[in-house]
Amino acid sequence: MTGSRLLSKLLRFKGFRVVSWWFEGRSSFVIAVKPHKNGCCCPECGRRGKIVRTMPHPRRWRDIPVCGWTVWLLYHPREIRCPTHGRVVEEIPWAERFSRVTFRFEYAMLRYCQTMTQKAAAELLCISASTLSDLLHRSITRLREGHRIRGLRTIGVDEISYAKRHKYATLVYDLDRSCVVWIGRGRARKTIDRFFTEALSPYQRSKIEWACCDMSEAYIGAIQEHCPNAKLVLDRFHIVKALNAAVDEVRKEQWREAAPDERQAMKGLRWLLYRHSSTRSKTETRTLKALEKANYRIYRAWRLKDEFEQFWEYKAPWAAERFLKSWTTSALRSRLEPLRKFVKTLRQHFFGVLAFVNTRLTNAIAEGLNRIVRIIKNRASGFRTLDAFSDMIFLTVGDLNIPEQIPKRFHTL
Repeated sequence: MTGSRLLSKLLRFKGFRVVSWWFEGRSSFVIAVKPHKNGCCCPECGRRGKIVRTMPHPRRWRDIPVCGWTVWLLYHPREIRCPTHGRVVEEIPWAERFSRVTFRFEYAMLRYCQTMTQKAAAELLCISASTLSDLLHRSITRLREGHRIRGLRTIGVDEISYAKRHKYATLVYDLDRSCVVWIGRGRARKTIDRFFTEALSPYQRSKIEWACCDMSEAYIGAIQEHCPNAKLVLDRFHIVKALNAAVDEVRKEQWREAAPDERQAMKGLRWLLYRHSSTRSKTETRTLKALEKANYRIYRAWRLKDEFEQFWEYKAPWAAERFLKSWTTSALRSRLEPLRKFVKTLRQHFFGVLAFVNTRLTNAIAEGLNRIVRIIKNRASGFRTLDAFSDMIFLTVGDLNIPEQIPKRFHTL
């Protein structure tokens, strides 16, 4: 077996063959290649064209490194005359047009960056981190170009911070497929409006059946305006979070007003009040019940919070509605101002809260994806720009499997 044939077998060349090879310097391995077929195709339409000339200067494409050696593919492209597009450079079967890396290098780069830091991926691919960052952005932009959101029926909307000084991004999720479909800068009404007007057609908006979000007026208003057929469900997690915050505010007020000897009974209550009744021990429950004599206002807030847990168990809408009206009346009569504010919010979004009983829909999938997004941010120690952050989100949990857009014959690592 000749050396050129052995290289073709080891490096799994498909669509082109090795002509010659040599070592260059201490770290580069250059392989002269050419396509298997003699015919030259137009990169625009794929039609064969007449060869006009061969480029005098060869072009190089970086391939994946082998045993620490940087592999370069060398070839003299030919200029052809296409019947439709005139004089163009022939289509290169192993790389994208105008690219300086092979499809196989792009595939390896995308796969590495899904699971590790860009710095670690750059070391494996024997390039600098800044070069890899530029290549990654160009590859993801090109592979997602022309991609459209399809089959959207259930959406979740949430926000996430991506930089210091309160910089936020709005993320829209497809809750049926557990993926991110859109990312926008900011969390204002105009941001979510751009998703509905620019990313979706009127027909797509009419096909959305369910929408889940927190109690943000911007998100609720946009969903109600742009998706008339969608049933809005307020996220259970954010409702419970708001109730816990109201109970904690009661605890803070009592702590500030209590004398030094009275504070002893309130120590260690903060996280205990947050806990669900099913996760508390008997000792912890006895500690909370002792508040009836030590501090009745905190005790009353805790009892109302525990009673509200029953709402999530209802299956009949009429029974859930009756319970919710009864509970809000009790909370208003408690004369606890933080809980009265919570009731006001609850009544303002009454039907969005009640919709949970019929659908059992929550933003749990979105919160799980948010956790992955935060891991991506922490893995990179933060991002300076939203574009770079968006690239990594789409690469990891996007609605398009970006590495699979590379031709399958180059899926080798």
